[in-house]
Amino acid sequence: MSSELAQLRPPSGSRHAIKRVARGPGSGWGKTAARGQKGQTSRSGKSKGIRVGFEGGQMPLQRRLPKRGFINPFRKEKAVVNLRDLARFPVGSVVGPTELVEMGLVQSRADGVKILAMGEIGHALTVRAHACSVAAKKKIEAAGGTVEIIGAGGRDAAGETEQLEQ
Repeated sequence: MSSELAQLRPPSGSRHAIKRVARGPGSGWGKTAARGQKGQTSRSGKSKGIRVGFEGGQMPLQRRLPKRGFINPFRKEKAVVNLRDLARFPVGSVVGPTELVEMGLVQSRADGVKILAMGEIGHALTVRAHACSVAAKKKIEAAGGTVEIIGAGGRDAAGETEQLEQ
């Protein structure tokens, strides 16, 4: 086995010799060593001296363009599940975030799960989610199922905030 490993060679033409620069005029890469005449890129340490986005003193693009919009750092992104995806669950089953992750319909449930009304559902299910659209709730209830909104202080299917009991 060791003799076979010792005899392995890369295919011809797949490996190239490195370009040895600044080794005299006969090499073709002498004198300026393929860096050009003058300027910042011809100096040593050039890779450290030029930061990303630097345009040689000209006002950089990221400063020329206007600021626009607002990014909310506290935004909650819910995982979306459509009714057509819920049709694969058996009749009468309880469908919650854990079951959706197990079936691969949701990658993670960090900010909750929201049920939307795209598609049809033909059998009764008990759906437990953090949010549900009004149309999805109507379709689930028309099929004989129920919707439970989970999570304190969340929004119910009618779009109104739940009142926390005092």
